[in-house]
Amino acid sequence: MHLSEVSYYKDCTLVWSSHVDFDILIATLISDTLMENETIREINLMNNSEICFLPATELVAKIHSREISPREVMEAHLEQVEAVNPKVNAIVTFLPDQALEMADLAYKKLSRGDEVGLLHGLPIVHKDLFPTKGIRTTYGSPIYTNNIPTENALIVQRLHNEGGIPVGKTNTPEFGAGSQTYNEVFGETLNPYDITKTCGGSSGGAAVALATGMSPLADGSDIGGSLRNPASFCNVVGLRVSPGRVPSWPSNTSWMPMSVQGPMARTVADAALMLSAIAGPDSRVPISIPESGKSFLEPLDRNFPGVRIGWSQSLGGLPIDPRVVTIINSQRKIFESIGCLVNDSEPDFTDADEVFKIWRGFGSAIAYAELLQTHRDSIKETLIWDIEQGLGLSEKQIRWAETKRMEIFQRMHDFMETHDFLICPVSQVPPFDVSTRYITEIDGQAMETYIDWMKSCYYVSITGHPAISVPCGFTEDGLPIGIQIIGRYRDEIGVLQLAHAFEQATSYWKIRPPML
Repeated sequence: MHLSEVSYYKDCTLVWSSHVDFDILIATLISDTLMENETIREINLMNNSEICFLPATELVAKIHSREISPREVMEAHLEQVEAVNPKVNAIVTFLPDQALEMADLAYKKLSRGDEVGLLHGLPIVHKDLFPTKGIRTTYGSPIYTNNIPTENALIVQRLHNEGGIPVGKTNTPEFGAGSQTYNEVFGETLNPYDITKTCGGSSGGAAVALATGMSPLADGSDIGGSLRNPASFCNVVGLRVSPGRVPSWPSNTSWMPMSVQGPMARTVADAALMLSAIAGPDSRVPISIPESGKSFLEPLDRNFPGVRIGWSQSLGGLPIDPRVVTIINSQRKIFESIGCLVNDSEPDFTDADEVFKIWRGFGSAIAYAELLQTHRDSIKETLIWDIEQGLGLSEKQIRWAETKRMEIFQRMHDFMETHDFLICPVSQVPPFDVSTRYITEIDGQAMETYIDWMKSCYYVSITGHPAISVPCGFTEDGLPIGIQIIGRYRDEIGVLQLAHAFEQATSYWKIRPPML
């Protein structure tokens, strides 16, 4: 043994004696030091890769029990970002110095015995659509390239209040429009399972950061599939919650139920942990649900014999890529094996497409009409289409859409009276070439607009029911596919429980990107 090999020792004096074996002396000193120094628990406790891919539930437990320090956790994740992010472009604003400072503060709180939050010491990344106080927030738009907000979004603040430590901001398409993550500020985010493919969107950077071990948790948002689609494309978990479950603030459309914010993670239990931190009422958001987020800390283990599942291959005839159909249908036996009663059935989604487009356009007009007037040349064509569609709506169209939306909700409600869950594909296609901005054809059927290929997600958005994307397999060329589990209105815990049971029975989430 050489002195250079001794990793940890306290101040001491080495006395040479011809009667003492030098190796034994050094070994004794190390042993004594380890027992005396309570902060040193084990040499080489685990390597950085093991730290970065531990589930968030396990990682935070180890931090709280002081098996591993917040700094060790943060250093491992920062190293992972530095090694992997240049290959995939998921984190677009990186905060290593701030993250380490906050990790050290987190350690001091633990040392003092202070009360700490649910996520204390965990690295976390924020979608670049969410304002972050003092941290650049671009919304993926050249208009806001140098924008530094003066306040945090509510979801960001709640994560910080529970001890989450921001590592950076994740890439998103311009203003979150479209399920393909690219913009003129930061460029494209690449799928880690095949860097020639898209990671989906709009929470694409978040999904890639999770899949590559750069963060154990990530926040995101979803109008027409932006939490679920990138989760499906990147082999992670994305939960679209019921409107009001996670209040959105600041927002000029807080009355509207289309856009929701929620958790992304590598496991269902991790998503539930994060949901417990971000859910709960806020008096500034009129549709916020009064129930505390702490209800999502209850165990996810549940027995499913006799639970009724409606199984839909296409939600009433949507074109679905055969590769997706094959993988989704192969998972039916998993649900049957845990006792579920599975039958081919689905609610009636008549008018869902037009209703979604009207409300999406209406929301875009409220949010971005002024920007269209002042910065039209800096806004992408597809978003201009969204805004102008909303500006062109008549009072009659809005009345019709609201009436039909209620009819769709009621049909979904009636369906769920006789079914506990609905299961269907998340996305109608597997991950596609990153240079393709949006899908124009599926299985020989042309798409009319840039969002039509996401109907399997946005039909569900219209109903307001919670839905989760969980990894369920890979195509022959190794591209991830997710399965969508939809629950009864506001039954997020049920959705999480069934998703957890499926995850436990399959373990697809453990398959890491080959680039790692």
